[in-house]
Amino acid sequence: MIKNNRTLILTQGDIQQIASIVGINDIMGELIGQLKEALVNFDPNKTQIPARSGFNYTEPNTGLIEWMPLYEKGDEVVIKLVGYHPSNPTKYKLPTIISSLSAYDTKTGHLLGLMDGVLPTALRTGAASAVATELLAKPESRTLGLIGCGAQSVTQIHAISCFFSLKHIYVYDIDTANAKSLQKRCSAINLEAEIKMASLEKVVSEADILCTATSIGVGQGPLFDNINTKDHIHINALGSDFPGKTELPLSLLKRSFVCPDFVDQSIVEGECQQLEESEIGPDWIEIIKNPQRYQNYQSMRTVFDSTGWALEDKVVMDLFLNYAKELNIGQFLDIEMLPKDALNPYEFIKQESAWLKNVNF
Repeated sequence: MIKNNRTLILTQGDIQQIASIVGINDIMGELIGQLKEALVNFDPNKTQIPARSGFNYTEPNTGLIEWMPLYEKGDEVVIKLVGYHPSNPTKYKLPTIISSLSAYDTKTGHLLGLMDGVLPTALRTGAASAVATELLAKPESRTLGLIGCGAQSVTQIHAISCFFSLKHIYVYDIDTANAKSLQKRCSAINLEAEIKMASLEKVVSEADILCTATSIGVGQGPLFDNINTKDHIHINALGSDFPGKTELPLSLLKRSFVCPDFVDQSIVEGECQQLEESEIGPDWIEIIKNPQRYQNYQSMRTVFDSTGWALEDKVVMDLFLNYAKELNIGQFLDIEMLPKDALNPYEFIKQESAWLKNVNF
């Protein structure tokens, strides 16, 4: 008999309370450190991560719901369910990305934990860019450019500023209101640089580090073309998450060292879907395990093709579950049915009938 069958539930309020108590800067720093450690120690013989799958549709709104699984042998399965609906902010005042994270014990299938994934997803995406940028960007980089000023832009600025002393941050969004509000939305971050709106051409041409995180439609890319970049520019391409949806021009990709987070996924949904296999570099696992071998690429054009990887979700879920237990935040619930007779799913009916016989109406 499994004695502890309780599930730890963390709502969005619990996640926010943890972030407020621990401090968002400390959480980002610890998350980056734990993600780097998980990448360095990643062993595909112990941890299986298949490409994500799901449904995409155009009615009632264009969007998708996908599941991103991870199986750690002898321990647990982590699954993130994520919904991507670009019309959410304007139509419903909701984030573009809504998600939940769940973890299951592989001994029994017991649901160990269930938590909101909106803030954790934004944090882990920023952390992933920071790790890739530290590996591939020129260490002296001081100018950050962003195309797309939605929710992801906040954590991109936050995470990258943990590694680089930014002097200039130039941003562009087709919705100028998003660009104007970004400085205020970054008030929780200890930034030295002022965030400045700029033309698309200036954002691309001035950037040492460029992040693209847009909701551009399928077949509508690239975001720009025929704009000269610095020879050492590093780009975190975040917005490609659909077959046919790309942000970067093919000509730039062909002149760059392209590093995917997850090759099997990137060639279907990422910027790598534009390239031949021979034009795709090693993934970031190879680079983070052998950083000296790839150090010379910091002086070249590089692209991190970030489609999102379930290992990132496991790391951020573990982080918040550990915080919750330390701070006694969240609620343990008995979600799963565990009858005394495991072979009788109707056992509770007999118990209820006996109880009713003793009730006087």
